[in-house]
Amino acid sequence: MLFRRLLPATAVVAALTFAAACGGAADDTLAGKAEDGGLTIGIRFDQPGMAQRRLDGKYVGFDVDVAKYVAQQFGVPESGITWKEARSADRERLIANGDVDFVVATYSITDKRKEQVAFAGPYFQTGQGVLVRYTENDITGPQTLNGKRLCSVTASTSAQKVKSEFAQGVELVEYGQYSDCVIALLAGNVDAVTTDEVILAGYVAENPELLKLVGEPFTTERYGVGLAKSDAEGRVEVSAAIERMVGSGEWRKSLERNIGQAGVRLPDPPQVTEK
Repeated sequence: MLFRRLLPATAVVAALTFAAACGGAADDTLAGKAEDGGLTIGIRFDQPGMAQRRLDGKYVGFDVDVAKYVAQQFGVPESGITWKEARSADRERLIANGDVDFVVATYSITDKRKEQVAFAGPYFQTGQGVLVRYTENDITGPQTLNGKRLCSVTASTSAQKVKSEFAQGVELVEYGQYSDCVIALLAGNVDAVTTDEVILAGYVAENPELLKLVGEPFTTERYGVGLAKSDAEGRVEVSAAIERMVGSGEWRKSLERNIGQAGVRLPDPPQVTEK
């Protein structure tokens, strides 16, 4: 059951001060969009521990908590948020078209993506991992995937990285969502799934008797909040909100609540560099 938590008094004051300062902001900025008390935020719907739409319609996860905290700093309560699914292949388009006001969706900051969108943060750091069936003994890391069927999602670079750097003989399989990859893995239609370890750990936490992580993380992924490339002020303001979330202790509490049982080491908050 998801309980609504009261903000500390200092956070309430900060949010009210911030919201007041945003009055009269340009309509094409994040602050301007928030002036009517509502924001549309892109998240994933299928990533346990990070962002998931439950059967009862509730949205839960670490990314969801980050998104709600940022929205509150713009004076927008949870009731004013419209959630929109942001799959890997759609994130830049959703931002560019104005279909969402910002995206918090395990969105790795890369130079190529920064050509199309702006990033605030990072708010989390992880590394790429490999997920297999619990009974699998032959696959112990990315270098043991030659001749195996490896699943990742459309527009993700994770599987291609394995093929180019670790196992040239791997067969790549793509699905629309990671949950589809996990279903295919459990059905025996693929042999492994690769993406960021924290995402895979959520599926392990849901199915500890059926799935496991193998090997050590082999990349560094820094998750940022994606927003319109033209909104430089919004980038600064969201980065400041992330720093306040970390400083208030809410960042650590959310991480422990959502990912603490997933079997991965919880990292320290990364330094916010996108300002």
